[in-house]
Amino acid sequence: MLSLADIHQTFTRNGHPKAILKGIHFQLAAGEIGCLLGPSGCGKTTALRLIAGLETLQTGRIELAGICIADGQQHTPAHERQIGLVFQDYALFPHLSVTENIAFGLAAWPKNERRARIAAMLALVGLSAEADAAPHQLSGGQQQRVALARALAPKPRLLLLDEPFSSLDVELRERLSIEIRDILKSEGITALLVTHDQREAFAMADQIGVMNDGIIQQWAPPHQLYHQPKNRFIADFVGEGVLVPGRVRAAHQVEIELGLLDGVATCDGESCLALGQDALVDVLLRPDDIMHDDASPLLAEVERRAFRGADFLYTLRLPSGQRILALVPSHHDHAIGEAIGIRLMVEHVIAFARPI
Repeated sequence: MLSLADIHQTFTRNGHPKAILKGIHFQLAAGEIGCLLGPSGCGKTTALRLIAGLETLQTGRIELAGICIADGQQHTPAHERQIGLVFQDYALFPHLSVTENIAFGLAAWPKNERRARIAAMLALVGLSAEADAAPHQLSGGQQQRVALARALAPKPRLLLLDEPFSSLDVELRERLSIEIRDILKSEGITALLVTHDQREAFAMADQIGVMNDGIIQQWAPPHQLYHQPKNRFIADFVGEGVLVPGRVRAAHQVEIELGLLDGVATCDGESCLALGQDALVDVLLRPDDIMHDDASPLLAEVERRAFRGADFLYTLRLPSGQRILALVPSHHDHAIGEAIGIRLMVEHVIAFARPI
């Protein structure tokens, strides 16, 4: 449904050119929800604006449903692209009711079809009872659902969401991201989300492109990004975890302070022995790789703890001083300074060559 190929974009600021996008490319299948995830200034919003037609593409090619909408020579106007937009500030018309906001893009529809579509959208986002309310009478979550209904009403081929939950509190943000994913899936809508919040990305997206400095570092499903990050930036940016020092012992074996790890998937994408016998590496350990086990001879000291309801996230200090993270069920309530037994339960082992 959506294809970007070799997209380059440069802006000039104070007379100095700055490359914002440096050859990004990805594809999104019909009905999939994609996400561009990355820190502020990485270029993700520029990519979204190029797809929407709000910026003119300089180099590369963008196709929608197999039709070129921009290639550096031609530029299909935004209003002809059949793309829906949901903004972070909702952008609702304050003087119009919920119904009138949703109806905004349906002016050319026959009256009966327009009325039926509005009713369907209100039911879809769970706001039938608020049809006559003004935007200021709604909560933030309700306003965002109105914005979604307005964007979906004209039946766009693609929906773009630009940091749609950034103004909401964390609990509402997570709940609404799941609700909106369910709505999009029920309608079979192809969508692309832009966010810096990985929880939103994980909750909503089928495919995530992690961006940094104008480049998509990796385009993959959330599970793969978390367990098989392509490089150090992704390992550090996605999820929680630490890189602990290790030494290569065999093609798929690395020794760390906690013991010998078998089944090491890759060391920078290659067999670990490609780095050389006894090569120094850094191994990614996630909190769920460390299990609490009172019977284990391996001990670590609780240095910090964060209560998360069902779990504690413990920061543990090993005898060497190395810190690791462990996710432990909250009925194991250990005090700071207490030594607890731990064991490794690592299923996806990724290592990176130690920087020289």
